[in-house]
Formats: sequence, structure tokens, C-alpha cells
Amino acid sequence: MTTARNPNAVHPVDEVLPPQNMIAFGLQHVLSMYAGIVAVPLVLATALGLDSETVVRIIGASFFMCGVATLIQTIGFPGFGARLPIVQGTTFASVATMIAIGKAYGLPGIFGAVIAGGVLTVLLAPYFSRLLRFFPPVVAGTVILMIGVSLMPVAIKWAGGGVPGTPNFGDPANLGLATLTLVIVLLLTRFGRGFLSRVAVLLGLVIGTIVAAALGLADFSKVASAQWFGFTAPFHFGTPTFSLVPVLSMLLVMLVVMVETTADLLAIGEVTEKDVDAGDVARGLRADGLSTALGGVFCAFPFTAFAQNVGLVRFTGIKSRFVVAVAGVILMLLGFLPKLSAVVSAIPLPVLGGAGLVLFGTVAAAGVQTLSKVNMNDTRNLIIVAVSVALGVIPSTVPTLYEKLPEQAQLFLDSGITSAALAAIILNILFNIVGNNTPHPSSLATSASHAPEPGDVHS
Repeated sequence: MTTARNPNAVHPVDEVLPPQNMIAFGLQHVLSMYAGIVAVPLVLATALGLDSETVVRIIGASFFMCGVATLIQTIGFPGFGARLPIVQGTTFASVATMIAIGKAYGLPGIFGAVIAGGVLTVLLAPYFSRLLRFFPPVVAGTVILMIGVSLMPVAIKWAGGGVPGTPNFGDPANLGLATLTLVIVLLLTRFGRGFLSRVAVLLGLVIGTIVAAALGLADFSKVASAQWFGFTAPFHFGTPTFSLVPVLSMLLVMLVVMVETTADLLAIGEVTEKDVDAGDVARGLRADGLSTALGGVFCAFPFTAFAQNVGLVRFTGIKSRFVVAVAGVILMLLGFLPKLSAVVSAIPLPVLGGAGLVLFGTVAAAGVQTLSKVNMNDTRNLIIVAVSVALGVIPSTVPTLYEKLPEQAQLFLDSGITSAALAAIILNILFNIVGNNTPHPSSLATSASHAPEPGDVHS
């Protein structure tokens, strides 16, 4: 719900801040999400046995295209871009499918499927956006909550040092770095004033990295060997190939991406107190599709809104889309300047984990805030939230549960966000729409004066 505003006032989303502030806030966004950008190319490279030079080129292309995608989403042009403070990044939803395509068709097959998937997303966006009416507060709040909950294991793994089972995972040094970063962010937020409190995450990352370097826990050796300038040209790995099975598989991935992006757009609408309608969603999804198609041309992968940056917007209170656009410019520069990219990538994972705990938690808190508008005395709404959250946490708590199911089913079920979204949408239709002539409890806030609705629980 938006608050009353002076009709002549500029909405915080459209506010232009002083240049030095926008650079600092934009850099904060980049440092909060860079690990998510490099993770997809690294996982893909390991699975396909790609050489180090190929990996470096794909990572550079990913940084560059993340910047382009972010500018399309934040600045936009007619028909494209939600014009909200959304940072775009490479999506994990595509990894398993791209590995399967790569083993059978090589990199040209992957990039051909990515281009086709992006074009099809642009075409489907206006139709998919009409589903927005199936995202009332009980659904939107549940999905936003699950975005934060699903990201928590990522921050926890970062805090431990990376991947459970590796020799140094959970070392006291890693946990100490994560704790130090978390404490710095909290202290700056509590006692800092003005600008200082707004860049608490940035300063936490910087100070945490400095301490890690002093203790020999940060590796900057790759900075010296990295080139000052480099760029991955379009179609560097060959002319893309288009085959039916890879294209259909990528379309399935993009359907998952559209569900997640819709949820992120609703989340950022809640955080920024700006109404998000079907037109905004359609433009946001078209931006995803266009960026993904361009990504295939420039040797990058499918794009989606990064939920961790939604958490940063909420945590800092900086709602300007132009700040995020500056982050897009910085990402583009990282794509052109490998040495600068090497500096950013030297930030230790435990330091990122300490900051991530705060950021991802604030996304979950935004979901709780949205659910506070829902009449939870009605057992229908209670069941919708309970079952959706239960299904949503399965992929992060028992990741092997669905491994014996068909690959197409795993694509949807292995994403906690998608599982929760689909469950909440279907349950809301069954409980609150089909055969129900009473007002949707999902759109009613609980209050002392609330009249009982069918299904309310009374003591």
C-alpha cells in the first residue's frame, strides 16, 4: 500500500541523488551481488570442463551484460523496463538445463537456446503479466517471504567459507570474519548517522576484506596478473545453433524466471511503496527477455532480478532506480576491466556471508510485512501460507528429495521460490476464488473491527 504523497513531489524511486552518493550506493549493490554473477559461469565451467581462458571471458561477458540488463530494467525505454531499483543478474534456474545442453550441443547450442528463450520471453511477457491478479497479498507476501528464506542458506554457506564438506568449511577464521562483518554492519546501522548508516553494508564488506587480507585470508594475487582491458566480442565461441529440444528446455527455464521476476517486482514495489501493476510486470519481463537474448549474443546467460539487492534497498532505504543504474554502469566497467573485476572477486566469501545474513533477512521481513495485511484469522489464508512455506523450504533443507523425478519436474521443484509461488497461487485459487462468493480474505487486513469471514478462527 502506498502512502499519501504530495502529487508534485518526486517519488523516491525517481529521485536523483548527488553523484558521489550514487556511486557509493551503486558500488554497495555491486559488492553485494557479484558472487551470484560469477557462480553460474564457474558451476557451468566445472561441469563442462571448460578451460580457464574461456571461464574468464564468460565471467567478463556476464559482468558486462548484467550491467546492460540492469540499465534496461532501471532506465528502460518504451515497452521495456519496469523502471524500478532492480539489479539484474544471471539466474541459477538455468544452470542444470545449460549443462545438459552444453554436453550435447556445446557452447553454441547453449547460446542459441538462450537467445531463443529470451525472444520467446519478450513475446510471452504481456500474457504472463495478466496473471498478476493471482498475486493478492496472501500470495505475494508468502512468495516474498520465501525469497528471503531461500537465500538464507546461500549466506550461511558463504559465512562457512563456500561449500559444505570442503576442508576449511566452518573454520573459526571463516565464522569470525562473517561475524565481524555482521557486527560492523549492525554497529554502523545503529550508531551511524545519515550517509554513514546508508553505506553500512559497503563499509562492512571493505573493513571485513581489509581484516581478512591482514590475516592472510584474502587472495589478491590474481589482481596483478589480470589484464587492464579486455572484452568478449559477440559470438566469440562460434555462431549459435538452434535446435528444438534445447529451445523448448530453455523456454521452460524462462517460465520459472518469469515467476521469480514477478515476485521480485512485487517485493520491490512493497519496499519502495510504489504500486506495481500488470503493465510494470510486462515491461519488467520484456526487459528480462531482451537482456537474455542479448546475453546469448554476448556469450552470457539468462537474466533475472536479484533478490539480494531487493534486501539492500529495504535495508538502506535508498529507493532510487538511478542508484541501481549506476550499479549497472559499474558492472559494465567490470566487464571491460578484468583487473578491477579481480579486485572485486578477491572479497572473501565469509565477508559476503556476514553481510548476506542481514540483506536476505530483510527480504524475508518484507514478506512478513506484506502478510501482516492479510486476515490470518481465516484458516484458508493460514493454510495457504503454511503449505506454501513448507514446500518452499524443501529444496534448501533436503536438496536430494526430488532427484529421482523427471528433469522437467525438478526444474520447478528445485527452486524454493517457484515451488512456494505455484503452491500459493493454486491454493489461493482453490480456497479463495473457486466457488467462493465471499470477499477474498487474502485482500483484507486483520483488525479489531474486522467482521468475521467464513473460515475465521475464533477463540
